[in-house]
Amino acid sequence: MTIMLNPRETEALNAYFRRYKVRNRSKFMREAIITAVLRKFDEDYPTLFENEPPTLFDVQD
Repeated sequence: MTIMLNPRETEALNAYFRRYKVRNRSKFMREAIITAVLRKFDEDYPTLFENEPPTLFDVQD
């Protein structure tokens, strides 16, 4: 898989790598991407109830 970044994104990543002394850039990118994917999966995981609990006004006769 290949990712393309514009010059500003590349410079931002390079500044981050320098500042935090990231040596293994591939590992960093893999971990960042997988973390974002897993977080989204966790947010979208189906639940028994919606975000807000049902109220008396939601009850149908």
